[in-house]
Amino acid sequence: MPNWYVINVKPKKEFQVERLFTEGGFKYYSPVYKQDDRVRPFFPGYGFLVFEFPDQYQTVKYTRGIKRVVGNKEGPIPIPDEVIQEIRAREIGGLIELEKHGVRPQVGDEIEVAEGPLKGLRGVFQKEIDDKERVMILLSYVSYQGQLLIEKKKLKKVT
Repeated sequence: MPNWYVINVKPKKEFQVERLFTEGGFKYYSPVYKQDDRVRPFFPGYGFLVFEFPDQYQTVKYTRGIKRVVGNKEGPIPIPDEVIQEIRAREIGGLIELEKHGVRPQVGDEIEVAEGPLKGLRGVFQKEIDDKERVMILLSYVSYQGQLLIEKKKLKKVT
C-alpha cells in the first residue's frame, strides 16, 4: 500500500523534483508560501511523496535531485495522511498562509501597525483591498480621523 514519505532534495531543486515526480505519475506535495512576490518552498530541501516501499524505492531514491528518502537503518519512515492534511489546511489559494503577528484581524477588529514607519498607530480594521495583501484601516485619534491603506502583513490584532 502506498504511503507518504519525506524526501530530502538537493538545494534549490524542490520545483524540479516536483515536476519530475508529477510527470512520472507520482503524487508529490511541496508546500509553498509567498514572500516578497516570490513563491518559496515552506520546507526548503524537503518534499512529501507517495510511493510503495520497497517496490518503488529504487526509482524514488535515484531520481535526479534527490539526496535521500528520510528514514532510519530499517528504511524510510511513513508519514500519516493526517500530517499532510494539517499542512494543506493552512493553505489559501495553494499557498501556506503565514500569521506573522499572531491572529489574523477581521473587519471591525482593533488593530495596531506592527512594523514600518507607522509602527504603533492604532485603528480599526475596515476592509481588505485588491489581492487581500493590502487593507484599509480607520485611524482615530484625538483631533484626527482618517483612513490608511497599508500592507496586511504589517498589522497585528490588539488583544
